[in-house]
Amino acid sequence: MSPNKPLQWLDGADFPAAADMHVHLRDGDMCKLVVPTIRKGGVNTVFVMPNLVPPITTVRYAKDYHARLQELEPNVQFLMSLYLHPHITPEVVREAAAAGISGIKSYPHGVTTHSEHGVMSYEEFYPVFAEMERQDLVLNLHGELPPSAGQDITVLNAEEAFLPTLLDLHSRFPKLRIILEHCTSAAAIEAVKKCGPTVAATITAHHLFLTVDDWAGDPHCFCKPVAKTPNDRRALIEAIASGNPKFFFGTDSAPHPAISKRADKVAAGVFTQPHAVGLVIDALEEAIESGILSPEQVTKEKLEGFLMNSGRDFYRVKDEKNERIVLKCGGAQIANSLQNDELKLEVIPFRRGKITWGTEWK
Repeated sequence: MSPNKPLQWLDGADFPAAADMHVHLRDGDMCKLVVPTIRKGGVNTVFVMPNLVPPITTVRYAKDYHARLQELEPNVQFLMSLYLHPHITPEVVREAAAAGISGIKSYPHGVTTHSEHGVMSYEEFYPVFAEMERQDLVLNLHGELPPSAGQDITVLNAEEAFLPTLLDLHSRFPKLRIILEHCTSAAAIEAVKKCGPTVAATITAHHLFLTVDDWAGDPHCFCKPVAKTPNDRRALIEAIASGNPKFFFGTDSAPHPAISKRADKVAAGVFTQPHAVGLVIDALEEAIESGILSPEQVTKEKLEGFLMNSGRDFYRVKDEKNERIVLKCGGAQIANSLQNDELKLEVIPFRRGKITWGTEWK
């Protein structure tokens, strides 16, 4: 990187460890491959998605999964979730709250990876949401409606079509903490801003770079929800630069075997975990260079809010170790691929081969 890069002043700056509030860590060999990359990205707290096969619908399953993750990386705080499913009852909600589970994730039926057991109708879960409100559990929403030719819904407008559902749930359960996950549109940003303080949203690293033209030509940039227009990307960047604590970091890092990105049906997911913090700094730097942001809009305080503090505050968790990271300009190169020791599993990272900001632990 050039010494004249607009965020050069961050080189050597130290921050609290980052909190990534939306990760897919999978299971089996894939889990063993990607979990060790969490801390490489400057992160020591993660909120773990429950869409395994089968999905995590019981407290016991969540606790077993947590134990496996902790064994792989004892220096990461794993916040666990359940998968919204008919097996989730008010009794399960109370058990989950007592066990320290942080949230329940809703997937609309069939919209993304492992969503075959997803929600067909939210109305049947109203008793569950009411109990979540009483127990102070977070409802995590994958905010898309399933594609429908009759309703003219496609991947490009599925998120915007979902927003009335978000507003309705917030109206019915105003004290329920809700997160609209991985926002991709200006409409989603505005909807979250209009809601009360119990509604927040995560923003990924990869959506700060991508538009529809990128994933239309590169399967490794294809994810759900898909990246939208340049104006939508600008809205995400400006939400971060605003310093609004409603918006915080969640990579939605979602590894897939490379072969599943080359087949006749491309898997939805982008893998960013090893360079989580660095990619955000890259994106903001590019936004300044392109005139989307002014240099004065990116401050250390706002970065700490987005990457470290606001997510922890919303989930009401602390970094028990009070760890810190140091940013290094041009301090890392993104690998072309990540493979396990047996070379039987390969994952292609986002922005493969590029130089990015690195993070070091103090």
